[in-house]
Amino acid sequence: MTSYSGSCFCGAVGLEVQGKADVEAICHCQICRDWSASPVNAAALWKPENVNVIKGKEHLSSYAAVAGHEKTWCNLCGGHLLTDHRDSFGVIDVYACILDDYEISPTFHINYESTVLPIKDGLPKFKDFPAALGGSDELMDE
Repeated sequence: MTSYSGSCFCGAVGLEVQGKADVEAICHCQICRDWSASPVNAAALWKPENVNVIKGKEHLSSYAAVAGHEKTWCNLCGGHLLTDHRDSFGVIDVYACILDDYEISPTFHINYESTVLPIKDGLPKFKDFPAALGGSDELMDE
């Protein structure tokens, strides 16, 4: 199985993931927008056993404004690394953009009812989440 590694902004914390993410999507929710300071967030969800912190655990800090959304960053540089959703969805969202040579290929949008940046890319736009992820499965127009 292919592995991908990456790090925080300063390189003090290193991560490794095994294989491709189980789910790749674009999230438009307020939580992701606030955390990333951007209009969307590229979500790449892995099973917890496929995510490892390979160096710098002592430099990790985290915060959950909402239960089940434990945001984790490097406390030296502030670089965002992952969101631990184990308690809510059973997965870890590693920010794919920090992984060397990883090409994220989202297959749908989530929480599109909250969008502040409409995107016309032909991908399905879920009002909240697909049913398989506990959502309504309701689609929205681009």
